[in-house]
Amino acid sequence: MKRAIIFHGTQGSPEGNWFRWLESDLQAKGYDVWLPTLPYAEQPSLMEWASFVRSHCPFPLDENVMIVGHSSGAILAFVLLQLGYTFAGVAAVSIFMDNTLGWAPNDKLFDVEFDYAALRANQTPRVIINSDTDPYVPLAQAETIAEQSGTELLVLKDQGHFNLERSPTYAEFPALLAAMRERELLQEAA
Repeated sequence: MKRAIIFHGTQGSPEGNWFRWLESDLQAKGYDVWLPTLPYAEQPSLMEWASFVRSHCPFPLDENVMIVGHSSGAILAFVLLQLGYTFAGVAAVSIFMDNTLGWAPNDKLFDVEFDYAALRANQTPRVIINSDTDPYVPLAQAETIAEQSGTELLVLKDQGHFNLERSPTYAEFPALLAAMRERELLQEAA
């Protein structure tokens, strides 16, 4: 059974950006999709989010699951990897590594540090997708995470935070599906 999880970010919800569009597209491809409302999204904690996912995911967190995370949801996907879970693939969109920009909603987010050795040891196929014009996520942070974790970084030019604030076109995100397909993170129908 093909399964997928989509994680929104801080102050996000399943109804935001391209999440429902991706859910529908993956379901059409035969995936069982879990798109949860992560708790305390107004001021999240990675520790609380990881605990929530482990106790509420409706299917096993295993090599049949593909994860797509946006912003702090991308960090959550990496936290699960460093906890030892192996997945079919991970696409981390607009990942970042600290609250250098001082955004108050992320003040509690980083209660779990990146464990780069554990990430390098995890063989889950993955890609980081960031933009060079993201107003919330410095590209240098994605570059550091990619380098330290042994993850490919795909930089899409002038795409902001890949959200509806950037453009109404981000109700969909076909470039994400294309990147996942090119890296064989998607299990296509036979």
